[in-house]
Amino acid sequence: MANGKSLILGIMVGGTVSAAATLLSTPSSGRDFRYRAKEQSMEWKSMLENIKLDGLRLKKQISETSKEGAALIKELTQEMKSSVQEWKGTVEPHQENIHEYLEQIESSLRDLETKLIKE
Repeated sequence: MANGKSLILGIMVGGTVSAAATLLSTPSSGRDFRYRAKEQSMEWKSMLENIKLDGLRLKKQISETSKEGAALIKELTQEMKSSVQEWKGTVEPHQENIHEYLEQIESSLRDLETKLIKE
């Protein structure tokens, strides 16, 4: 937020200095000078109001975007959890079959070893 304030302050100071330099360097009557100063101040006021409104719109948009992002992340997390649970459910029965099959292979290997030792 400090950068935004610095930017606005810089614009205001720079604008004021440049407006003052321009107004003071051009020869004109007092009436013309006051008229131009008044118009210049209205332009600056309008420009600052526009900057303020743009800043508020940007703040609102960022807030909405972050809320939507948080909701999407929460939804994605829940979907991932359910996918992992489904995957575990489909893998577990196969794990038991594989374990039983490996035990059968070990048993067959032991039987084969004993037969080879006897011969």
